[in-house]
Amino acid sequence: MTKRRRVPAMAPEARRAVLIAATIPLLRAHGTALSTRQIAEAAGVAEGTIFGVFPDKASLLRAALMSAFDPEPAVEALKAIDPALDLRERLCRAVTLLREGMSANARLMAAPRELMTEDAEFHQRMFDMRNRIAAGLAAVMEPDRDRLRRAPEAAAHLLLMLVAVRVHHGPVMGDFGDMDDEETVSILLDGLLVRPLPTPPTESAP
Repeated sequence: MTKRRRVPAMAPEARRAVLIAATIPLLRAHGTALSTRQIAEAAGVAEGTIFGVFPDKASLLRAALMSAFDPEPAVEALKAIDPALDLRERLCRAVTLLREGMSANARLMAAPRELMTEDAEFHQRMFDMRNRIAAGLAAVMEPDRDRLRRAPEAAAHLLLMLVAVRVHHGPVMGDFGDMDDEETVSILLDGLLVRPLPTPPTESAP
């Protein structure tokens, strides 16, 4: 019988990183119902190793979620969008990368709500991470601030909501599975009307 290969002895921070990396795909597959034994096996460590660097399973799950939702890659990708492009094109590129990121973590979205009830600091950090992405998206819109009805900061939150509705479409959120990135941007910039409403005729004076 082949013994499971264990990772060599590591410093505490390295052990934390290995455990977090092993936990993220398990969370995506099983939600918060996964066991510490599953995590240990995936990481190639003894189960007791987890409690040497995390006080409990919930602490490890929170750390894994914060890593999975780390906003910095998205923020850097948003910064890389060429500001010389047309606003619509910039936003289409932004929506594509945000949608891909949300889709990768779609099954994790319910987990933070469960863990937030026990940890106010975790709640605040998750809130701050969302705001970092909104700020990065607002910066993409900033060159066209004068053309927008709302400030880029407010428009960014609206666009994030539209992307989230697409990713989490269904009986509760509505059937938006066929909406593409261009339509998402169009709804923000153009509204829902396919064509302008006709102007009512004015009454001529007697």
